[in-house]
Amino acid sequence: MEATLLTWETMLPKWVEIIEVGPRDGFQILPDFIDTADKIRVIESLIQAGIRRMEVTSFVHPKAVPQMRDAAEVVRGIKRNGCQCFAMTPNLKGAERAIEAGADMLNLIVSASESHNRSNVRMSVDESLAGFPAALELAKQAGISVRASIATVFGCPFEGDVPIERVLYVGRRLVEMGCVELNLCDTTGMANPRQVTRVARRALQEFDSIGIAMHFHDTRGAGAANLLAAVQNGVISFEASFGGLGGCPFAPGATGNVCTEDMVHMLHEMGIDTGIDLPALLATVHEAERVFGMTFPGQVIKAGCCCDLHPSPTE
Repeated sequence: MEATLLTWETMLPKWVEIIEVGPRDGFQILPDFIDTADKIRVIESLIQAGIRRMEVTSFVHPKAVPQMRDAAEVVRGIKRNGCQCFAMTPNLKGAERAIEAGADMLNLIVSASESHNRSNVRMSVDESLAGFPAALELAKQAGISVRASIATVFGCPFEGDVPIERVLYVGRRLVEMGCVELNLCDTTGMANPRQVTRVARRALQEFDSIGIAMHFHDTRGAGAANLLAAVQNGVISFEASFGGLGGCPFAPGATGNVCTEDMVHMLHEMGIDTGIDLPALLATVHEAERVFGMTFPGQVIKAGCCCDLHPSPTE
């Protein structure tokens, strides 16, 4: 038993990076338009809580995702205070708009599965990939780096299993173009910890010269378990969404991302630092609930932290 515990401890890092994506992945799913000033206020509050990388919006056609129609205003209005604020861009036009608005980094998006990519951006995977070099060249000229998110890495709602070789093929194409980080996404919450272990090991082995991040949804309740499996296998950067908001508008049944404050709480309880001030983060989430007039699906904002002790009942 003691040897097993030692092995467990040595598998855990001292620090994990949480990349906030709520202002993009979370907001895009909400039916009512959020005022630009309120978006900026939430983003700046998340920065004050210690978030150091954040996907703040996406430069997509406003008819496809109406919530993102103020993308340029959001990017221009944020006081960074040391946070790298990046934007999702599915194509060259989106990249041009993001760079013009002053995004700190671009995040290209392509699916590993054909049917999801066609549903998401109306192109085949190879058509998407063929359009990216121009965006990378534009970013290079502007002096900013480019990462890429690969959707449906762990399964496609239309095709089912996605072979790992397919994921690696897409990843290799992106790295060859010059992407500095690959973000492997469980777009509709189809992953399980054993699968995550296999993908994490292959990805870290294949792409050892660039950053690897992972993006989990809690659609089927396995988000935290999947994140922990990835941590145990060497991945230390993860996307999460405050309040547990999120979901792909182009995938049936997609629900929220793993919840930022829940993941930070879990990691801190395990002795893993994130650099995030959890009380400040929880205050931000509570204020966002009030401003948006809704209850978020996160758990810690309901139950409180483990360290929040209560008076013992009198006998």
